[in-house]
Amino acid sequence: MLGDAVEWGALRLDGPGGPVLLRLPKTRVFEDIAPRVLPLPEGGWAALVVESDLAKGARLALYSRAGLLAATDFIGQPHRWLAPLGGADLDGDGALELAYVDRPHLAKTLRVVRYHPGDPHLREVAAQPGLTNHRIGWDFIAGGLRDCGDGPEIVLADGSFSRLVSARLSGATLVLRDLGRWSRSRSEAALRCR
Repeated sequence: MLGDAVEWGALRLDGPGGPVLLRLPKTRVFEDIAPRVLPLPEGGWAALVVESDLAKGARLALYSRAGLLAATDFIGQPHRWLAPLGGADLDGDGALELAYVDRPHLAKTLRVVRYHPGDPHLREVAAQPGLTNHRIGWDFIAGGLRDCGDGPEIVLADGSFSRLVSARLSGATLVLRDLGRWSRSRSEAALRCR
């Protein structure tokens, strides 16, 4: 969990056949608010999580009841984190894309990666610096994904938390739109398409 001293070393996934408990090595923890359950293009579902390693920092990972499906590389340095925004078919190609902010307190870079069934690596398709979704000490992640009728888009803040921003994936480019002054209430309203 964010904003506290408790981290989790196991992930319980419920489903047909009963719960499955997936345990990480002792040098790793799940470091997020909660797993995000996403439908997979090939059928079934997976949990989108942040997995942090004591020596390598964080990575974004997809777990099914069978175990790890795919992940990004670890950031490569301890005490470095990433903040997920969610996953959907962001560009209408039928594939699952996942959005997150790489080091929301330092690098402040929005990254979009793509999941390909059978490929253990989440492959980056687009990145945009100067955006964030978390401040140190917060027990929540600001923003996420929304679909207000024109397809999914990402909602987050500019790097200074002064502006609310949406981002759409178009090919290998993230197209940004200013949504006005940032506040937590405005961010939450934007996710509800208000």
